[in-house]
Amino acid sequence: MGIIATDRALAIAEEAGLDLVEVAPDALPPVCRIMDYGRYKFQQEKRVAEGKKHQATVSVKEIKLRPKTGEHDYQVKLNRILKFLEKGHKVKVTVMFRGREIVHTDLGRKHLDRVIQETAEVAQIDGTPKMEGRTMSMVIAPQKKKS
Repeated sequence: MGIIATDRALAIAEEAGLDLVEVAPDALPPVCRIMDYGRYKFQQEKRVAEGKKHQATVSVKEIKLRPKTGEHDYQVKLNRILKFLEKGHKVKVTVMFRGREIVHTDLGRKHLDRVIQETAEVAQIDGTPKMEGRTMSMVIAPQKKKS
């Protein structure tokens, strides 16, 4: 419509049953539009929600082991790790030491090394095993798909 006085623009908007919305306040003269402001806000919120819908979220699942974890229990936990990786989750594998078990950190390290070996085809290590107080932990992530 070109450059119009503010009161005239308000009158045109009122006549059409719409709102006068300032789009670019920094421009000289400021740029305004005649539109339904409620509908405009709704469409903006809808666009933001649509963008969030397509965002990928990665959650970290945790599996806890002990130095004395038996073979069958280990296999059950390994199967759980493989399922989490299959679904695209990262997995934090933790070995917890209680009491005098802390002396045998080598047993915990063996468990974690075994997990690394048995998940090598489907996972990659995000962080090497680290001791943090009475726990030793590492993070493994699903392998990136080759395209």
